[in-house]
Amino acid sequence: MANILVCEDEAAIREFIVLNLEKKGYGVIAVGSGEEAINEFKKHQQQLKVVLLDIMMNGINGREVCKYIRRRDENIGIIMISALGQEINKVGSLMEGADDYITKPFSISELMARVDAVYRRSSVDFKSYYNDDTSKIISGDFELDTKSHIFRKNGEIIDLTQTEYKIILCFLKNTHIAIDRETMLEYCRGSLYSGDPKIIDVNVRRLRLKIENTPSSPQHIQTIWGYGYRWEE
Repeated sequence: MANILVCEDEAAIREFIVLNLEKKGYGVIAVGSGEEAINEFKKHQQQLKVVLLDIMMNGINGREVCKYIRRRDENIGIIMISALGQEINKVGSLMEGADDYITKPFSISELMARVDAVYRRSSVDFKSYYNDDTSKIISGDFELDTKSHIFRKNGEIIDLTQTEYKIILCFLKNTHIAIDRETMLEYCRGSLYSGDPKIIDVNVRRLRLKIENTPSSPQHIQTIWGYGYRWEE
């Protein structure tokens, strides 16, 4: 059964990725264009857990595919593949719903570690994973239901990605406490994940756009300069 979709327009890199994923036991669908990626996603959405997307492609590029997939699936893991010097594209991809990115040239061990981490997160049943004694956490105008994985502001549902959900959960369980980026990254991705703390900053920017009345002057997600963030009611 195919559980990973690889979209890379350079044939040699695509074949290299597929070979190593299959060695690890993953079922892989490989395509060379954004159009093909969207078509395969439509066919296999129920089985797919992770999508690897090259950012720069002719026709529909990776960022457009990322947006298309994320609008239709909040749980699937998306890893962007970028070339050196494409910092704006990396940040833009994370803002549009990607979970992680990796830069060419990359080592196969790093790629496999990132795929494994994202795959594990995408395979978690969040309704049971966060099913503890306190199913609802309330903070001011906000309510997080950890059984249904639903977040509300003033009764209105706010859609969250997996990473955004974990950040909110981290905040609401640690209100008024300054949390550094590395701790938040470990909380969101697991202790074995060695990612870029910048991912936290990008997801916080997305969250502010979703929950703050004035994102440029946030009331709830406070920045602790040179350290991390703090949640205030």
